[in-house]
Amino acid sequence: MDGQMDPKARTARWGQFLADLHSHAREPLPFEPAGKLTRVAGLVLEASGIQVPVGSMCEIQMPDARPGDRPARAEVVGFSGDRAFLMPTDELHGLASGARVKPRNTPPRPPRLGEARHPWRRDADRGLHLPMGAGLLGRVVDAHGHPLDRQGPLQDVGRGPMLRRPINAMDRDPVRKPLDTGVRAINALLTVGRGQRIGLFAGTGVGKSVLLGMMARYTAADVIVVGLIGERGREVKEFIEDILEEEGLARSVVVAAPADAPPLVRMQGAAYATAIAEHFRDQGQHVLLLMDSLTRYAQAQREIALAIGEPPATKGYPPSCFAKLPMLVERSGNGLAGGGSITAFYTVLSEGDDQQDPIADAARGILDGHIVLSRELAEAGHYPAIDVERSISRVMPAVAPSQHIDQARRFRQLLAKYNKARDLIQLGAYAPGHDPDLDAAVRLHGDMNRLLQQDMHSPATLSQAVAQLSAVLNQGT
Repeated sequence: MDGQMDPKARTARWGQFLADLHSHAREPLPFEPAGKLTRVAGLVLEASGIQVPVGSMCEIQMPDARPGDRPARAEVVGFSGDRAFLMPTDELHGLASGARVKPRNTPPRPPRLGEARHPWRRDADRGLHLPMGAGLLGRVVDAHGHPLDRQGPLQDVGRGPMLRRPINAMDRDPVRKPLDTGVRAINALLTVGRGQRIGLFAGTGVGKSVLLGMMARYTAADVIVVGLIGERGREVKEFIEDILEEEGLARSVVVAAPADAPPLVRMQGAAYATAIAEHFRDQGQHVLLLMDSLTRYAQAQREIALAIGEPPATKGYPPSCFAKLPMLVERSGNGLAGGGSITAFYTVLSEGDDQQDPIADAARGILDGHIVLSRELAEAGHYPAIDVERSISRVMPAVAPSQHIDQARRFRQLLAKYNKARDLIQLGAYAPGHDPDLDAAVRLHGDMNRLLQQDMHSPATLSQAVAQLSAVLNQGT
């Protein structure tokens, strides 16, 4: 047919063909080779032939994988020379040397001659994009955004990045408004501000989960995000059904990454919960972020850092652990002026009730206050077991009126007086009339204890707590 074609038509056809070749040659396609798995040692996967930034997500697939098999996912956590170190975010079964490692978001197949050329650009963001949106409210998801509550797929959600640009410190709205948590001891003596980051320091079995559930049900917030990071899997359902209950779950998002999840998944769960809170804050809503626990997040980072060869420093924790903590915590807080906020409560586990544990000590320095739960009070049936003397809210002077601050200070003085003289009182060696403050503390001790104790199903508003504090102190005058 080409020989019977008119010479002018033949020339035009070849000219168009050469023009197509020229256009394809003028727009080179970037080459992104896939690497291969060379070593699996403990928690770390090593791959060669792949060069992607730290934090990028990769897919690992065996050469004999069948169509429809889902590749395992892993994140790049470091590199040495031409070797990339990856940590799995999925269960790894059946992996062997030579498995194909491919970065996510790779470019599509190059168009063949004659096919329509689709515009393509390199996706610079190889990080995770997980479900975000109002459809998460009332749902329980894992660290990958997959539903755990068996209520069907997520609706009304989009994909959002896990990492965002930090807000300029000078652009943040300062903490100036009090937040009602529904817990009388906190409202009266440790008043929390909207946008504050505060730690809940406790050992095991002293009631921190119950206290978190009380705040989740009673705090004046638009959205509640709960991150259950590294805790026992049994506690996830119990926290939702027995502590959070339907009232709290209706306006909550629960992200669960239990203790049996890989360390990278536990860290991802904490980052995902924070990203969800940021999403709602950017929409102008006031968010309460409850994370249980910050210590498990640090321990997951320790496992990763030690596995890739980072030397331990303070009590087995590598330096990167103490660098990761402020990077996570600083993402919460107030947003731009007039916008939303994230008030965050992070539980910090004190191993052996040691308040000088390195993670507890580091957390105190980067948080805006700490609430200490006492094992001695818990064993005496005093709930919530808040040790007021060892607790502090650093923003209380900025959010509470001066009269309230003076009353809280007076309450602390009387409580300290009584606790210091407790042994003398119990031995019968106390004689009234020598110290007016101690006399008032002994007289008011029962009322003070009743103010500090509260049933988990009985909320106490901020105004009620302040009024009761004033009533107790007025009895001593």
